[in-house]
Amino acid sequence: MSSEFIAELRVKTVLLYERAYRWTARIPVKARVVMGLFFVAAVLLAVHTALTAKDASLHLKLQHSFHTAQVLIWVDGDLAYSGRVAGSNKKRFGLIPTDSVQGSLSQIIPLRSGEHEVQVRIEPDDATTQEDGISGYFDHNSQRDLSVSARQSGLSLSWQGTINSPAETSSGFEWLWRYAGSFLLTIGGSIVSALTGFAIRELPARFHTSSDSARKTELGPQQLHHPKSVED
Repeated sequence: MSSEFIAELRVKTVLLYERAYRWTARIPVKARVVMGLFFVAAVLLAVHTALTAKDASLHLKLQHSFHTAQVLIWVDGDLAYSGRVAGSNKKRFGLIPTDSVQGSLSQIIPLRSGEHEVQVRIEPDDATTQEDGISGYFDHNSQRDLSVSARQSGLSLSWQGTINSPAETSSGFEWLWRYAGSFLLTIGGSIVSALTGFAIRELPARFHTSSDSARKTELGPQQLHHPKSVED
């Protein structure tokens, strides 16, 4: 770059800064504070979204032997899926019905990368409720297949494919990111609540002042001040 181009760029930057400063100076102090808080809240919410992005997925593969049942999946104590499944009687040689029932379910559940505890609960309409849990680690931008077998005899869970063992520090960073995301969301929510309360208090007064000013302008100075009548 030439020195002339750099000098011109500096001059344009200074002029732009001065214009922005003059424009900002015209804004009332309260309005500037509100705009600043809105900006901080937006940044905090954006950071929270980035920290809690679901960049991995759980592929649930369920095989069951019930006519109808309710399936519930929890990930780290939070309900991630709830739905009903139905099975049909098997047919021997594709023609002869049998007493055994078979059904299946395939479901993708998005989640964050890291260590997770998965809890599966099957509530059949014609049998005893079954529940079991399993833990597993999910890499960034990865998908893991969880095979679930729900029979009259019981419920079994198993991971399909290789299981990755995270480093010891991964769980610590995972806890830190989760805590930071919750903390930022709390701060952002508090700022939004404060701004809402401020708007509720200030806007009616602003509108009232503006309406009074407009009324005075319409009446004019002669109608606002009534001179005392002079007796003859």
